[in-house]
Amino acid sequence: MKTSPPTVPVRFDPILLCAVLALVSLGLVMTYSASAVLAQDKLGDSLYFLKRQLVAAGLGVVGMAVMMKLGWRRLARLAYPLLLVAIVLMVLVAIPGIGTTAGGARRWIRLPGFSLQPAEVAKFAWLVYLSYSLAKKREKVATFSIGFLPHLALCGILVFLCMLQPDFGSSVLLVFMLFVLLFAAGTKLSYLVGSVLLALPLAFVAIATSPYRMKRILAFMDPWAHRHDVGYQVAESLMSIGSGGITGLGLGDGRQKLFFLPEAHTDFIFSILGEELGLIGVGLLVSLYAIVLWRGIRASLAAGETFGTYLGLGISSIIAFQATVNMCVAMGLLPTKGLTLPFVSYGGTSLVVLMGSAGVLLSLSANTQGAARPIRAGSSDLREVTA
Repeated sequence: MKTSPPTVPVRFDPILLCAVLALVSLGLVMTYSASAVLAQDKLGDSLYFLKRQLVAAGLGVVGMAVMMKLGWRRLARLAYPLLLVAIVLMVLVAIPGIGTTAGGARRWIRLPGFSLQPAEVAKFAWLVYLSYSLAKKREKVATFSIGFLPHLALCGILVFLCMLQPDFGSSVLLVFMLFVLLFAAGTKLSYLVGSVLLALPLAFVAIATSPYRMKRILAFMDPWAHRHDVGYQVAESLMSIGSGGITGLGLGDGRQKLFFLPEAHTDFIFSILGEELGLIGVGLLVSLYAIVLWRGIRASLAAGETFGTYLGLGISSIIAFQATVNMCVAMGLLPTKGLTLPFVSYGGTSLVVLMGSAGVLLSLSANTQGAARPIRAGSSDLREVTA
């Protein structure tokens, strides 16, 4: 009688999983702390934002489990459908009556029970498509007409749709993803540098012709000189972080969330964390992001296939870049961009997409037990991604 060989259970990176769940848990705690007073005053329910974020976290856990079960290789087949869905959603949100306007921007599609932010879906879809396309064209990625120009043109379309909302922060992130993966894939450095130099005048025009962006620049240059107008938010954020000291004022004891600091539970939740948990809490937060970046890159470099390598590098880079920009904005080191703090800031679509992306990293890590080995872009020993 034949006996089938014992099945080996699929093992995911427990360190990466714990770091992601720790960030989500910290985000839930800080969301409640930063929003309870506002929610009670405006909505009559201090748990309003926490309950919505808990639902998003639950959906995120499901999304993460689905991605882990689905496996990162199957995403290659979904590259074109995902991108098409993302473009359709970005077009729909720009249509008055479909897109919902808040804070002067039309970035959400209101659905029964929740709001969908298409830009967050577009980031993930763009990453999957870009990873697939660069892996498929890896032998010709250094050529201008095949490896560089088509991806730059498609990125331009997505950026244009983002700027219609307007959403400058997401536009910057889409371009950042393009340059990171083109560089990793082996695109000529002269193409990247040249496109940056050509884009600088366009960026200057986009800023100079937009009053609210010019206000953000003024607030960044000298927030204290504009303490009571355009620099108010940055000044309050700096006061919040500075008052935390080493150990913080204590969880729930922050003062800036008491109607002093706008967007305390979204874009500036890092400021409340610094105020209530101090330098120790900030150090813990940065350490968790560093672990996610480390384990994500480790899994990516050992994926064994170009598509997996690019996908993992892209996800890891997005999380690190967005976290760095958000924290720098809160500390007055960068102009306000509108990028949330990954896994921590309030925002359902962002949290679900990010947790799903973390599931992709965990799926990659299941194939990378043991020491990671570097994968060179364009290496002849890499298997065809569509095999």
